[in-house]
Amino acid sequence: MKTLFVTGGAGFIGAHFVRYWLSANPQDSIITYDALTYAGNLASLADVIENHTGRHTFIQGDIRDKEQLVELFKHYRPDYVINFAAETHNSRAVLSPTLFFETNVIGTQQLLQAAVDADIPHFHHISTCEVYGDLALKSDQAFLETSAYQPNTPYSASKAAADFAVRAYAKTYQLPVTLSNACNNYGPFQYPEKLIPFFVTSLLRGRNVLIYENSHYCREWLHVEDHCRGIERVLKTGQLGETYHIGSGFERSVQQVADHLLACLGESESKKQPVPDRPGHDRRYLLNSEKIQKTLGWRPQIPFTEGLADTVAWYQNHSDWWEPLVAAAEVREDAW
Repeated sequence: MKTLFVTGGAGFIGAHFVRYWLSANPQDSIITYDALTYAGNLASLADVIENHTGRHTFIQGDIRDKEQLVELFKHYRPDYVINFAAETHNSRAVLSPTLFFETNVIGTQQLLQAAVDADIPHFHHISTCEVYGDLALKSDQAFLETSAYQPNTPYSASKAAADFAVRAYAKTYQLPVTLSNACNNYGPFQYPEKLIPFFVTSLLRGRNVLIYENSHYCREWLHVEDHCRGIERVLKTGQLGETYHIGSGFERSVQQVADHLLACLGESESKKQPVPDRPGHDRRYLLNSEKIQKTLGWRPQIPFTEGLADTVAWYQNHSDWWEPLVAAAEVREDAW
């Protein structure tokens, strides 16, 4: 029986991971730790809280609070600490960069120090493809785990700094760590500021889809449940000190995603509204995920077309979840 301490567990990927792990590992227990900022939502864990009494504990807290973390670590003695906690939206990072460095860098460092102080046996850090910068659109290149970091935005720079902190703590303090970098995730419960739910909820409200002028820029898309399975594989069979890419290899441009969603919802091309590019807008991300496939046997299972259709249907059927979020915190993607 294992005990997991999951930071950022009320966010999009974190909540899916908590739900997935409890279902796939019925002998284990999870402590979910989340500050419940605008993107942390206990409604995303409602079924977990209801169905896993005794195996799931929620604690509200900030990863910058080292004293509280040390106390909790010593009380629960987790086998794994998995760090999902982060500010993640590039557009918000352009407008409020300080918050991103405070949470993603200082917060990660305080969490690492708490893990050292409490002798945590395995610390896993969730990172992103964006730390590597971007790739040319017409290229056969993909980022390797050994690729140089060249972040272009405050968000990606803060995540890059956090990754360096994790590796420094592993080297200096012998903290047992693993890291994983994932490509763009999608699926249910994703905050409606991110591209796919932003487009879907805009269309469901009768609004236009705001598309950056460089709509041919590409992203690699991975269903969040496949990401959770990849993290599980790293935790159970990965080598300490190693970094693993978790990507699908499936690329689509912003324009192609928009066209697919318009077709799914029966909307016309007239719903597309071009807006100026966000500052620091990266052209293309693509991870080489051969390492996790060859050494750990993980592969994505959910085809994009199937996963996207299911995601659209989820948002159609769960307006009670996303409508309050849209009303509370909307980013103007046409304000640059």
